[in-house]
Amino acid sequence: MVEERLLFRQRAARYFVILKSYMAQYLKTKMAYRTDFFVQVFSDVLQQAVNLIFILVVFSKVPEIKGWTRDEVLFIYGFFLVPFGIYSGFFNHLFDVPEKYVLQGEFDRILIRPINAWYQVVVETMKPELMVDIVIGIVIMVYSGRAMNLSPVWWDLPLALALIFGATLIYAGVYTALASLGFWTEGNIGLMPMVYNLSQYGRFPMTIYRGPVKFILTWILPFAFVGFYPAALLMHRYEFTGYALLTPAVGIICFTVAYRIWTAGIRRYRGTGS
Repeated sequence: MVEERLLFRQRAARYFVILKSYMAQYLKTKMAYRTDFFVQVFSDVLQQAVNLIFILVVFSKVPEIKGWTRDEVLFIYGFFLVPFGIYSGFFNHLFDVPEKYVLQGEFDRILIRPINAWYQVVVETMKPELMVDIVIGIVIMVYSGRAMNLSPVWWDLPLALALIFGATLIYAGVYTALASLGFWTEGNIGLMPMVYNLSQYGRFPMTIYRGPVKFILTWILPFAFVGFYPAALLMHRYEFTGYALLTPAVGIICFTVAYRIWTAGIRRYRGTGS
């Protein structure tokens, strides 16, 4: 048991060093073209500003939507942006797998290295500048929380971290599973944009949707757990506690299933033959 723990720590330390190295090289490359880097950051901030304006415009016409006030919807949106920012920084470009890595044969290079293949793809395609959404989300949550006069309790922070962890695993799981389909289709099957658009529904209360949509967002593509359910619990809307507390478990299950699909896809991969 002691040897296994030591081995795990050594492996974790090694992967952390690899992440730091990739991050350093990535930032060096981006700083060589600083304008492009900051344009990317500004574009992402502008996109979230447009989404925020949309919410504010809607609530300028109505005081609430099916029992949800403007500040409550803003809080849900703010929480949604935190795991979304982690996803954008690390998992957003898993859609490169079918075309770039499988169809063009880049995965051959990945497989000859003594490092986990999934981890390599993630660190090679990461875009840390997109994690600015995390900061935006936290600012929105603080603002809307104060507007609602939320009284934080000591367990809110560890609870929020656990919920963010689960929500991030859901993102990683869903997009890993979609990327894995490329090992069978050997090309882009066009599902990524559709699922991405569907994920945006998680930033609104599930009670505003009809039954089939709510079921899909909860149990098929569980994006309700990346925004609404966890945020509702943090707002002390305890009628959703049962769902919210499932977030870490849903995330672990989602990623575990997706990773098994990924490994099955790797076993099927035969290279380009060139």
